[in-house]
Amino acid sequence: MTIEEIIQALKTDPRNESYSQRGIPPVLQINPEAKLLIIGQAPGSHVEKSLIPFDDKSGVTLIKWLGIGPESFYSQVVAIMPMDFYYPGKGKSGDLPPRKFIAHDYHQSILALMPKIQMTLLIGAYANKFYLGKAFKKNLTQTVASYQEYLPDYFPLVHPSPLNFRWQAKNPWFKKDVLPDLKIKVAQILGEN
Repeated sequence: MTIEEIIQALKTDPRNESYSQRGIPPVLQINPEAKLLIIGQAPGSHVEKSLIPFDDKSGVTLIKWLGIGPESFYSQVVAIMPMDFYYPGKGKSGDLPPRKFIAHDYHQSILALMPKIQMTLLIGAYANKFYLGKAFKKNLTQTVASYQEYLPDYFPLVHPSPLNFRWQAKNPWFKKDVLPDLKIKVAQILGEN
């Protein structure tokens, strides 16, 4: 399947009917030349309007974490394939979780279109649990702290949401040890070192 065929399948999937009726397409960034893949949670309400992945405060933080500029982040060498391609809505304590069928039914077909991926960033618990499976540690903190175990294929990260400031304050090793290593690896992959 081509990316166009997959997007058409997503638009006509009855489970996405409420989005298609409102003219909302799936939000993702896929290119066969991509070397770095980012798998996050799901678009937020702002991204649902702009239709640009990570076009919010989380995206600003993520781009800073990667040590690149927006021109590299939104280029053909970086792919963005969230766990859900649509904003799942608001819950009692934040956004609802990504719907499980998107990753189960569509991710493998999309991954097959990107043979040059050298490393996948897994952002947040949903992406980490889905892709790491039994290799996922007791919790996301332990998984991120053990990031070197998953290289070179995967690089686990917490979500860059502004809501995670408390977690970052409690875990200073993340900024001190993990982010510098992440920047080096991203620069090597994207040829920006």
